[in-house]
Amino acid sequence: METRTGYADIASHYRSRIAAGELKPGDSMPTVNAVAEEHGVARNTAVRAYDLLKREGLVSTRAGAGTVVTSRPRVAPPTGAARVDRLKEGGSNYAPGESSTGHEAALRSCADPGICRDLGIEPHDEVVVRRRVFRYDGQPVILGISVIHMRALADVPELLQQGKFERLWHEIYEERTGRPIHRSPEVRAARHANRDELDALEVTVPNDVDVAVPVLVTRTVWHDETGPIEVWEDIHAPGLWHTGK
Repeated sequence: METRTGYADIASHYRSRIAAGELKPGDSMPTVNAVAEEHGVARNTAVRAYDLLKREGLVSTRAGAGTVVTSRPRVAPPTGAARVDRLKEGGSNYAPGESSTGHEAALRSCADPGICRDLGIEPHDEVVVRRRVFRYDGQPVILGISVIHMRALADVPELLQQGKFERLWHEIYEERTGRPIHRSPEVRAARHANRDELDALEVTVPNDVDVAVPVLVTRTVWHDETGPIEVWEDIHAPGLWHTGK
């Protein structure tokens, strides 16, 4: 049976292009007639797609300019898994308007039972933890946390260097060991953020008030032939729309 393109499909197409930075703030969107022709749908279907994007705050109608991408769409940037894939394909780590700050590295005791399970270690075993905050137009949108198995440190001691990594550490590891690193499918869950995560995302909560702030968390596990080697978690700032890669 032939699958028909609906207004939600068209909205999803442009939502993903905005999230990837292919359509940047201030860019003009195609006319409704052009969208209808490109996707082979009735004009009314294209109008409904644009109406949905307007309700999501991703586009707006501007006098004399038609429909444009909003100046600051609240869409989460690519997750860790998508960033690594993009880098391996020769692309940039950042979409237009993106930057990162707060690059830190440390040896820590791992107390998270889920990460211990995914990394194949015992609770409170030592791990390498790397953190950074991804920003869009200067605003924090994702706290990225990499928890790396200690066996990687022997081959890539640079994992403990402070500041931004100029290369994907996976590539350095693969060059030095000959063991490719592969990822498992990304998984998503919602939970309440802890105080440290809220501080990193610059979410203001009074110190004397116990407030539960829900956040989206995406997690990816990376493996080489000897087992799991990294767990990457992205904690998304509250109030963001999230799209797939």
